[in-house]
Amino acid sequence: MVDWSGGNQGAAKPQADAIWACIARGGVVEDAVYLRNRQLAEAWLMDVIRAERAAGRRVLLGFDFPFGYPAGFGAALTGSDDPFALWDWFEARVEDEPRANNRFDLAGEINQRFGGMGPFWGHALKRDIAGLPRTKVGYNSPFAARREAEARATGAFTLWQMSGVGSVGSQAMMGLPVLARLRRHFAHDVSVWPFEPLDAPIALVEVWPSLTVGPAAEGWIKDQWQVHDLARQFAALAPARLAQMLDVPANPEGWIFGLGHEAELRGDATPLRNDCFALPPGVNWTPVDDALADLQARLTPVVAIETLPVAQALDRVLAADVRAARSNPPLPNTAVDGYGFAGGRSAGPHRLPLVAAQAAAGLRLDMAVPAGSAVRILTGAALPEGVDTVILQEDVEVLDGAVQFNGPIKAGANTRKAGEDVMTGDVVAARGRRLTAADLAILSAVGVPDVKTYAPLRVGVLSTGDELVEAGQVAAAGQIFDANRPMLMGLIRKLGHVPVDLGQVADDRTALRGRLDMAAGQADVILTSGGASAGDEDHVSALLNEAGAMALWRIAIKPGRPLALGMWNGTPVFGLPGNPVAAMVCTLVFGAPALAQMAGADWAEPQGFDLSAAFEKRKKPGRREYLRARVRDGRVEVFASEGSGRISGLAWADGLVELPDGALHVRPGDPVRYIPWGGFGL
Repeated sequence: MVDWSGGNQGAAKPQADAIWACIARGGVVEDAVYLRNRQLAEAWLMDVIRAERAAGRRVLLGFDFPFGYPAGFGAALTGSDDPFALWDWFEARVEDEPRANNRFDLAGEINQRFGGMGPFWGHALKRDIAGLPRTKVGYNSPFAARREAEARATGAFTLWQMSGVGSVGSQAMMGLPVLARLRRHFAHDVSVWPFEPLDAPIALVEVWPSLTVGPAAEGWIKDQWQVHDLARQFAALAPARLAQMLDVPANPEGWIFGLGHEAELRGDATPLRNDCFALPPGVNWTPVDDALADLQARLTPVVAIETLPVAQALDRVLAADVRAARSNPPLPNTAVDGYGFAGGRSAGPHRLPLVAAQAAAGLRLDMAVPAGSAVRILTGAALPEGVDTVILQEDVEVLDGAVQFNGPIKAGANTRKAGEDVMTGDVVAARGRRLTAADLAILSAVGVPDVKTYAPLRVGVLSTGDELVEAGQVAAAGQIFDANRPMLMGLIRKLGHVPVDLGQVADDRTALRGRLDMAAGQADVILTSGGASAGDEDHVSALLNEAGAMALWRIAIKPGRPLALGMWNGTPVFGLPGNPVAAMVCTLVFGAPALAQMAGADWAEPQGFDLSAAFEKRKKPGRREYLRARVRDGRVEVFASEGSGRISGLAWADGLVELPDGALHVRPGDPVRYIPWGGFGL
């Protein structure tokens, strides 16, 4: 993604209103590059394209200036509506050096071709420019003020403005010659959207950051932020969805990518603040409920929005309410096989002549049933005109072209009203819901073809510590096999997210910094285990402290306590305890609802219930405790040892017993709160 500039060379130090570029490769958004002038930018683009093509990769290049002009301008200037003829016309006439160019003089020359009254306007030079007014006063263009795309994009500036805020005219005039040279240099390897089919390995696409990019994050230059976020938005799109958005009719004016899809590209993913986990001054031990309330209040979705066909949306989180496109059922219909007629009947006996037709599921019978007559009707068939009641076929006798039966039968019996399940416009699935197979059924039944969903949350899992080795490797006497990473990745998958294996890293701050840098480009959230406390070898918390975005939450929980929360390059980090039992408990209690909310889902309270205890336990006040537990014969047993190093207890258990913060003496038969693994969303 390239944010262009029409002005002269910028300063050596990165600045606003200059040229910035950013690459997303393999889903990873790299650091934005500052390019102080167009000559450097063109050389950089040439090198990038050559390198990517040599690696066998396709390249999409987005530029933030118009690729075409309002209708009629190209033909008036070049004699052709071919937009590339206009590119070449500018490329042959634009003179461009780092500290000087002829854009204002060229704009004045063009104006003079049209009587000196337009279409271009605006400059702030000390000298006058023949044909180019300093302001819009007296402006009288023979062409439309804006292209169709600009007219539909709220806030878009006109191409005829050459100076001042929003001088798109200068950007395009100084950018199109560069595109003309790129297109000529790479020849048949280049396709230009939307003028040509995108069947070449290099695509040039017009973008407008203001369409989808919000205010710059703290510490970012606006242009730097815009190319970074545009690259992120493009990289987050599924290939099929990207192709759909690029499928627009060719026209000589060009088009802005994403027009009409602004909300989807932006998504509801608001970058978290660096201080979002900061604790209030003086806070030391945090009760579990307070910690959960803080997380719920501070966290927002961090993933993009995608539109998917309903059939492909299983387990996705809805990004917007979904309303019924039509009622279900759409017409009143029968719930049974039988015979239909109008009105109920008294005790009887009754004899109704049959019409020579049959109503079945599918198309509604296109004839009315006369009053006093009946019609054969099968389950699911729409009620024909003149029918509001159906009697079961088992309750009638068919004789001599008529049905005979005894009543009574109420009017409306054995029928379903139109919309008695869902009415047109009803919300059938709410934002934040993770879609089930049953949801797909009702969405399809009410005519919903596709839904806006959040992209899957990518959760990176990183184990830290010199003592760790992979299972299957040779372990020294002082080393242990890494149990946390396989466990945490399994939990993440069961919770409905995408685990990203970040491997192991030793207790080396430089190595850990590099791994976190890599992780921030691959994952939406990072979970680390180990190194999350405040000791000399607790490098996770130390690095987050160095980044100025770390809080060590000392939570009144057993097992657990320290939970390091922070941000690394804009990516939230959850530093879990290194002990596997504590790591699993903290993931279920804090991680499961926090990850759900960052994935766009509703905050998930664990679902538990009270059962009789099959154990005795004395508990001191001050911390909430979670015991590994299982249910046998309707009563709750707990694991024999509370030692947090006893990993076997996790496999033994079917869930956890939650004991409240205060002092407690549990005796056999007392009610205790039991939360099965499924209650945490597993």
